[in-house]
Amino acid sequence: MPGLIVVGAQWGDEGKGKVVDVFSAHADFVVRYQGGANAGHTLVVNNVKTVLHLVPSGILHPKTTCMIAAGVVLDLAEVAKEIRDLKAAGVLANPEQLRISDQCTVLLSYHRQLDQAREAALGNEKIGTTGKGIGPAYEDRASRRAILFSDLFDRAKLREKLEHSLKEKNFLLEKFYNAKPVAVEDVEREVLALAEELEPYRCKDASFIIHKALKGGRKVLFEGAQGTMLDLLHGTYPFVTSSSTLSGSACVGSGVGPNLVQKIVGITKAYTTRVGSGPFPTEIQGDLAERLRQEGGEFGATTGRPRRCGWLDLVALKYAIRVNGITSLALMKLDVLSGHERIEVCTAYRLDGQEIKELPVSSTDLTRVEPVYRTLSGWSGDLRNVRALQDLPQAARDYIQFVASEVATPIDVVSVGPGREQTLWIKPLFS
Repeated sequence: MPGLIVVGAQWGDEGKGKVVDVFSAHADFVVRYQGGANAGHTLVVNNVKTVLHLVPSGILHPKTTCMIAAGVVLDLAEVAKEIRDLKAAGVLANPEQLRISDQCTVLLSYHRQLDQAREAALGNEKIGTTGKGIGPAYEDRASRRAILFSDLFDRAKLREKLEHSLKEKNFLLEKFYNAKPVAVEDVEREVLALAEELEPYRCKDASFIIHKALKGGRKVLFEGAQGTMLDLLHGTYPFVTSSSTLSGSACVGSGVGPNLVQKIVGITKAYTTRVGSGPFPTEIQGDLAERLRQEGGEFGATTGRPRRCGWLDLVALKYAIRVNGITSLALMKLDVLSGHERIEVCTAYRLDGQEIKELPVSSTDLTRVEPVYRTLSGWSGDLRNVRALQDLPQAARDYIQFVASEVATPIDVVSVGPGREQTLWIKPLFS
């Protein structure tokens, strides 16, 4: 039962898309289990860049079946656009390559409008949402008023649910946010057109298919969105996303038991980034931050926003390992650190005069901590053409070993560039 979960071990943007693409060469199924179009997974294959938001990152492998599971909020317009773009690029020739669960929550234009109106009303206290409607869509699911993917194919039921949902949404938009209301007819017209386009990808019981594949010994890769520190329950609340980003969500969102999962791979950059507001203990400012941002291409794949940059935070990384049950790590963007004479790594925090090595659960406390750094020797040279671990500079190898030792977790994969071929394997994936 070789089930493997790929989970972000930082604040998102760790490079999960590349890892899933590389791992998918060995997988039979790739399952996206939570989040929505606020995710941006960038793949580079033969110098061609593909940015995905909802379609799983295994889609570039024609023999791999990709599934969007029930835990995802499905932006119909976005997924339809991705499918069109993939088909135009010569990918996704067969609808059987991509299956969409009937149980997905549908995200519509009025969710985006409500999300953007709320964020605008917060002024200087913005959460940092992408404005993609993710929160309002998950709210509908929790309040038992969501439109599901299966509802798109029952016109009478769809109309009834749209009318019910828009009564509340339009009241909020008009009376609270002074925004324009949404006409049921306009939404229905848009939805019906997209439903016809997406029907070939419909899957009535994704949970059963995934379960059957795992029980039959097929290799199933579960792909998450965002990162551990953005988890709704265990992240830096309220500066978090609207779903659970932890590995446990893979089982819940896909509808399979945790006993079917074999490995959990945590994805971490060799440094740290964060988008939007919220605490970030190892954040750096000035020229050094801008250097990391430019050399690492640290601009959001979904919004284009510049990412905040900082040194690697091992306190936060150990927390991610604990709450996810991470069995090994993939260390991304090691090449970006080349050319630094010294590299800082946060090994502890100082809070109220005391040194601590566990992440404070309070976001308020996390904003007050001071990072305690260990200084390591840097290295020079371009790592992007390195194809074996032993060919890395000694200082780079020492850095990898130091991180693995400090967090007591093996690093099985090291990335030295965005391309598939720029991946150094230390240990096989499905073994």
